[in-house]
Amino acid sequence: MRAANYKKALELTEHTPWAQQFWDDLVPLKNKVVNHPVFAEMASGQLSLPRFRCALLNFYPLVENFPKYMGLNLAKTLPGRFPGHEQAKNWLIGNIKIEQRHAYWYQDWAMGFGLTLEDLEFVEPPAAMDAVNNFLWTMGRQGTLEEGVAATNLAIEWATGEWSQSVVKGMKAYQEDGIATINRHSMAWLRAHASYDDDHPHEAMELIKLICVDQPSRDRAFKAAQRGLEYYIQALDYCYQTPEA
Repeated sequence: MRAANYKKALELTEHTPWAQQFWDDLVPLKNKVVNHPVFAEMASGQLSLPRFRCALLNFYPLVENFPKYMGLNLAKTLPGRFPGHEQAKNWLIGNIKIEQRHAYWYQDWAMGFGLTLEDLEFVEPPAAMDAVNNFLWTMGRQGTLEEGVAATNLAIEWATGEWSQSVVKGMKAYQEDGIATINRHSMAWLRAHASYDDDHPHEAMELIKLICVDQPSRDRAFKAAQRGLEYYIQALDYCYQTPEA
């Protein structure tokens, strides 16, 4: 019976009052990411090519390193010793490989907008756009498991899963204007996140509910998610300041 546990899907449960408040209190920040002018203009086909390329290029390290951040969190799991750690271990193992595949799909999206693989692999994001990477790395290396999951799989994936749903609809305009090559390869990352990542933040919240058995751990998780979203907004603000031509 124990050997079959790793096959069990993470079951979502109704939020307890503290968990619902936790979730609701993060919604305003999450919405600032989702409704940011960068994504609003992407969705309408009006974001300038320089700004679009700035976003694709400087967010690439976040995408490429994302499974590594999850790996750092995986290393903290101690199944059997602490509540929720076995579920977190199984969930992280099951999703790290998927996230790595997404990095290749992101490359196809970026190259559809004229960036090269060399551009992506040698990019050095400006400080404002790299801060989120440093934060997630710090949470992975030094934070608790709940902090790592909250910052990475709740904050970042929650917002990303939502803005991608609107942005995917705007790509046709860039094709029609001759700005980008839009096909099933360059759309794979967006389409995956518009569907796949819709479940991930809810699953991450379920892990937080399992792991956070007292108020201090809940406070740590909330602050980590909050700060992750704040850094996300900071990166977008900088990107939007890129000259349009």
